[in-house]
Amino acid sequence: MDMPDFELDTSLLGNANVPDPTVYYDIVIVGGGPAAMSAAVYAARKMLNCAVITRDFGGQVLETSEIENWLGFQSINARDLVASFVEHVNDFDMAMASNMGVAAITKEDDIFRIEAEDGNVYSARAVILATGKRHRPLDIPGEKELVGRGVAYCATCDAPLFRDKEVVVVGGGNSAFTTAVDLLKVGAGVIMVNFIEGWQADEALQERVRRAENAQLFDYHQVVRIEGKTSVEVVVIQERETGHEKLLKAEGVFVEIGLLPNSASVKNLVALNDLGEVIIDCSCRTDVEGFFGAGDVTTVSHKQIIISAGEGAKAALSAYDYLMKQAFV
Repeated sequence: MDMPDFELDTSLLGNANVPDPTVYYDIVIVGGGPAAMSAAVYAARKMLNCAVITRDFGGQVLETSEIENWLGFQSINARDLVASFVEHVNDFDMAMASNMGVAAITKEDDIFRIEAEDGNVYSARAVILATGKRHRPLDIPGEKELVGRGVAYCATCDAPLFRDKEVVVVGGGNSAFTTAVDLLKVGAGVIMVNFIEGWQADEALQERVRRAENAQLFDYHQVVRIEGKTSVEVVVIQERETGHEKLLKAEGVFVEIGLLPNSASVKNLVALNDLGEVIIDCSCRTDVEGFFGAGDVTTVSHKQIIISAGEGAKAALSAYDYLMKQAFV
């Protein structure tokens, strides 16, 4: 029940070559979502020698099915949108690598060293980090053990697997209630558990769930453990005010308690805020010259696809300005 990987049509990468550790790139873009792809297009249009290194293409975009707020389309399938991003980038001559995580990024003199998880080290005069975010885990007994066996993080991917089953949704915001709506559509019974007192989701979303006959809501409760031999069988929740525990029979748990920025590779390089987001200014610059951030991994407000794409373009243009100034120093 894990989120399936995006099966990219390899023909879309026909013009791309593999990043070369012996080459000094003008710019390396780390990430594969809207911010990274937009940055790649703008870097290529500025004739920069560019490489894109990413663990996967699409990022969080692939955790939804239809996108209804991408300019020019009333609705577009998320996977089709990601494929169009990659195809667009591939129109340019640049190095692209997928299935490759980045362990650390450092700077020596004026050159950045991008250390990939496979041991290769890539060099660049500038870097754009656009690695997005990942789901925050509950960190409770039974969660890791039952991931893919009832514990899930993506309703778009996994909701159909829970047709007519009893499912716990952990969280109280828009993501949690959207997940609940997706599950209700397939006939699942939904039990919502909210850690904070008072639900945070938009009233319209709350109303859709509250009026469903097969929905229960537990406010000011926390999930303390998940039990099951080979799959989820019982979810234990605790009333936070009294400490009283309840055992809920369930076959699934969807975790929707927020996101964590993928910034570990630069924790020793650039300034991060308390949430672990890369601190940037209005031009996507960090406190390290030549290092730029774009999209959800940064402190930019309103985490939206179209905003990330705009931030990627802005980061690439700012990087270009930086490189041009360096050329005349």
